[in-house]
This record gives sequence, C-alpha cells and structure tokens, in this order.
Amino acid sequence: MKHLFLGLITFTALVLTGCNNKQTTQNNEENSVSTTTIETAVQKTDFSQLFAHYEQLINALATDSDKDAANAAKGMLVALKDINSTGLTAEQKSMYDDIMPNIQENAEHIADNIGNIAHQREHLIDISTDIYDIAKLFGTSKPYYKVFCPMYNDKKGAFWLSENKEYKNPYMGSRMSSCGEIQEELK
Repeated sequence: MKHLFLGLITFTALVLTGCNNKQTTQNNEENSVSTTTIETAVQKTDFSQLFAHYEQLINALATDSDKDAANAAKGMLVALKDINSTGLTAEQKSMYDDIMPNIQENAEHIADNIGNIAHQREHLIDISTDIYDIAKLFGTSKPYYKVFCPMYNDKKGAFWLSENKEYKNPYMGSRMSSCGEIQEELK
C-alpha cells in the first residue's frame, strides 16, 4: 500500500510538472509571437520604397520623360499599399491617414497623364509637400535636400526633395535643369 501511495504521488508530480512545462512553453511561444508581431509592425512602417519611387519620379520629370514619370507614380501607388502603419502611435497614424490619400490621388493623376508632362508637374507640387511631411514626421534613412525653384508656377515657385546636392530641376526639366537652391537638409 505504501508503494502504491508513493507511486500515485510520483505519478501526480510528473503529470503536474508536464502540464506546467507545457503551459510555460505555450506562454513563451505566445510572448515570442506577440514580440515578433510588434517588432515586425515597427519594421514594416518603412517609407523607403515610397521615397525610392519619388526619386524616380523626380529624375523622370527632370529629364522630361512623361512615360518614366507615369511608371514611377505607379510604383508609388504600389509602395503605398505595402506600407504597414500598425506600428505608428495614434498621433502618427492620424497624420499618416491625412497624407496618404493625397499622395495616392496625385500619383494617380501623374500615372494617368502620359503625354501631358505639364499636368504631371502640377501634381508633383502636392506630392513633394506630402513627401516632405513624411520625411519631417518619420525621418529618412538617408539625407534629402529640400530644393526650391522660384521660376516655376508663374514665378510662385515650388520645391522638391533631392537625394543629391547636385540636383536637376523636375519642374523646368531640360529648359532650366539647374534652377533652384537648397533650402534645408533633412536627415
């Protein structure tokens, strides 16, 4: 009887230990998943592809290529869909939600207007403002320069962001490729 009693105690201890180990393993897996999800969300709030397509847009308009500008705008539209905003704070998310529809609308106009580079350039004004706001709010992975051209838009002027200090003007294209001055460096 004594052996039976000790056997039951040993068996019960083993079962309870196994259950605790299983529970601990499940808790560790759940913590690992939630930590990974948070880290992934933060990592995916990445605007680098959007910036890359914006740079292509700037270069296309600077070389007077309406077709390349349309393709770059299409790339921006794809990049917008790939941005995961779940890692943003409530304030950042609110600002993000205000900016993204504007970029989408203006990128669609640029993409849909092959053959009308003047119209594409008009929409670049708004996209540049929104890209500037993103750079100021969320930072950039590399330096950008805010360049202002006083001659564009009936001498009202307009700005764009350039990844280089040696820029080419996307608003004036080959007519005045060097028109502009750097107003600010964004990091």
